[in-house]
Formats: sequence, C-alpha cells, structure tokens
Amino acid sequence: MANTHNSLSPAEGLWSLRRLPDMDEAQFTQWQTLLEHRTGITLSSERRSFLETNLGIRMREIGCSSYQAYYEKIVSGPDAVVEWSTLVDRLTVQETRFFRDPDAFRLVSDYVITRPREQLRRRPLEAWSVGCSTGEEPYTLAMVLNDCMSQLELPPLFGVTGSDISKPAIDKARRGQFNARKLLGMNEELKERYFRPSERNTVEIVNNLRDRVCFTRLNVLDLAGAPMHGMNIIFCQNLLIYFRRWRRREIVKRLAERLAPGGLLVLGQGELTDWQPPGLQRVPSEHVLAWIKRQTDEE
Repeated sequence: MANTHNSLSPAEGLWSLRRLPDMDEAQFTQWQTLLEHRTGITLSSERRSFLETNLGIRMREIGCSSYQAYYEKIVSGPDAVVEWSTLVDRLTVQETRFFRDPDAFRLVSDYVITRPREQLRRRPLEAWSVGCSTGEEPYTLAMVLNDCMSQLELPPLFGVTGSDISKPAIDKARRGQFNARKLLGMNEELKERYFRPSERNTVEIVNNLRDRVCFTRLNVLDLAGAPMHGMNIIFCQNLLIYFRRWRRREIVKRLAERLAPGGLLVLGQGELTDWQPPGLQRVPSEHVLAWIKRQTDEE
C-alpha cells in the first residue's frame, strides 16, 4: 500500500495543517444526536472541544474538509460502516489498567471465597466485563478468580467474557499483549505468575489464563439480544457515566436479567444514585457500588 504521507500534493499538505472552523451549535447538536442514537453516549456542551478535536484528526487523515461532509460520509457514504467503526473507537476507548479499582476486586474475591464449595464444583463460574476496552479488566477478573480457586483448592473452573463497542479495542484485548508500563505498581508475584516477556518492552498474558478469557464486540444498547445468561459476576465500571440517567437504569435492568440467582453486579462509584434496581439487594460497602441478585424460594 502506498504511503499516504509521501503521496500528498502540496495543496493536500496545506489542508492537513489548516485549522478547521469551529463547530456551530447546529452541527454539534447533529453529532450529539447521532452519537446518542447509535451508542447511547451523551456528549455535554462542555465536551464540544473533545468532539471537534477527534473529528478534526480523523477528517485530516482522510482529507475531509467540513463537519457536514464528514457527517454525510458517516451516515450514507459507501464506506459508512467502516468509517463509523473507526470514529467510535476514537471517541470511546478510555484509559484503563490492571486492578484499577482494588476495593471492587477484593469484593469479587470475598464473594467467590464465601460461596458454597459444592456450587463451585458443580458449575463453572462465569464472569462478564462490560465495556472492557483493551482487556485489562477481564484479565484482572481472571487473575482474581484463578487465585480464589487456588485458595479453595479447587480446579480452575471459570470463564470470563469481555465485551466492548470498539472492534480495535477488542482485537487488542484478544492479543493479550501490553506495554510493560501497564504493570507498574502491580504485585510482583502476580506479574511473575500471569505475565511473560514479549517483544519490544511488552509483556503478554500467560496461555493458561488467556485461554479462560474471551472477547466479543457488543453495543450496550443491544443488551436485549446479548447471548450472556446466568452470569455469576458482572463487572460494569466507568461506562454508565456516559449515559443519561434513564438509560443507565435500562442498562442495569438488562444486566440484572443476565445474572444468575445470587449473582454479583459491580458498578462504578456514583454511576447509579437514588435508585434501587428491581430484584437486586445492595451489598453493604462504603467503597464499592454492588448488588446481589435475590434468590426466589424455588431456587
């Protein structure tokens, strides 16, 4: 493939350096509406510069000269689906790290350790990381579950699913390869047990852990059709903050439907306030926002 930077004409080179005009109110509203309709994500007026910057970078890459022209390319152009996927990745992939919320992972560990052993022997544990980005969270869940099983002297019967709207993020997660700086501050024993050196200052997840984690592309607006059911643990942190309050409640209702009786749902602190999800019981904790799905008399 030809190097596009080497093939730019002088005029195109000037265009790539030229500042785009500010986005007017009507254009911002148009993009806000498209994003919310397709992803559920809401952009406040304060984030207009964030949108302008990310749209501008992509528009320069493909030589698109106006917000309206790019909007039409996204909505009805011949490569609309591919271009939309590229843009969503730019707008939604967030910074993440291993063991990002230690209190939440300790809660998961306590939850597993206190489960009846016969349940853990009879049925594999199923965990789901919603909005998993590049995979640090689901791999962390797998480490926690593996440690719990070792502590209980049980075989490692568990699986973790990570889902995200971004295909490039999911592709990176599947590779299980990370820059070594991602491990800064992590327990040395965990590093030695679950990572091995790879090329060019990267590390990769060891095979026996990576084999227990799978990834799938999923828009949280499509949870009604998600194949995940009977999950023991659902981890959904730092995702709901991008949605309106009513949509947060709808998402949590859908997630609760996919929990097994007695299953654990973990959200980010402050992501859902002043509302009690039906069928769930709040876990008493000052540092973690979590619920257990109530069990009926028959279960």
